Amino acid sequence: MLMSEKAADRPIVGALWMGLSGLCFIGVYVGVKLVGTRLPAAESAFLRYALGLVFLLPVLRGLLREGLTWQVTKLGAGRAFLHTFAVTLWFYAMARIPVAEVSAMGYLTPIFVTLGAVVILGERLALRRGLAIVVAILGVLVILRPGIREITPGHIAMLGTTLCFGVSYLIAKRLTDLASADMVVALLSVGVTIGLIPLTIPVWIAPTSFEVGMLLAVATFAVAGHYSMTFAFRSAPLTVTQPVGFLQLIWSVATGYFLFGEHIDALVILGGTIIVGSVLYLTLREAQLKRKRERKTPL
Repeated sequence: MLMSEKAADRPIVGALWMGLSGLCFIGVYVGVKLVGTRLPAAESAFLRYALGLVFLLPVLRGLLREGLTWQVTKLGAGRAFLHTFAVTLWFYAMARIPVAEVSAMGYLTPIFVTLGAVVILGERLALRRGLAIVVAILGVLVILRPGIREITPGHIAMLGTTLCFGVSYLIAKRLTDLASADMVVALLSVGVTIGLIPLTIPVWIAPTSFEVGMLLAVATFAVAGHYSMTFAFRSAPLTVTQPVGFLQLIWSVATGYFLFGEHIDALVILGGTIIVGSVLYLTLREAQLKRKRERKTPL
């Protein structure tokens, strides 16, 4: 039985895994917020990735047996380079702007993936996809409200984060055709850790035991979140898992309000909902086109 057929048989399981993934990423947000701004963003990111390397130990033997080709090494290094800047900008933004705004703007990443596929991979931009991107940009403008309120460095950093993540995911898509999932994760984890070293050394501040503990928790939640997301994708199609993933925006608003006393901004929620709607449309549209292509493909 094909993976897509298996996935279609377990929508409830997939939805539950996706819900758990969202909760894990909320744990990441909380951990970074609790670490605060005393540590430089690059150092916080370095500690998170360095501590997260422990999770590679169970698959280390298999990775050594698999080995690396030059193409995989080159693509992995390029992705790690982009991710290094992305996570540094994300840690900077996360510690300085409300959780809800980080979450809402984070949904721009699939939009940048779509744009990147057009610009970098030469894919055709159909009218409907183009309109969805325009609507998503309007959602960003609703959140930022340039000329009406101050756009802080945290907001600019978050935009840079989503752009870098978007291009990184395009590279990851190519890598998954050339290497195992464990190798793709390992290349990113090791590459980002190494890439963050020169950014961390000039600004190093001795972390407290609390900060180290929180960043270890962040690494744990992040790994658990990614594994839960993988199980969700294996259990159900994107048309089931993606809408559940968008619940993270609601949980982010609640977390910011109840744990950190952040003001609930109705326009941020509106802008986030607009972006989510655009991404959901792109997801459902892509799934619809994929089904049409599969029906046309002879057995």
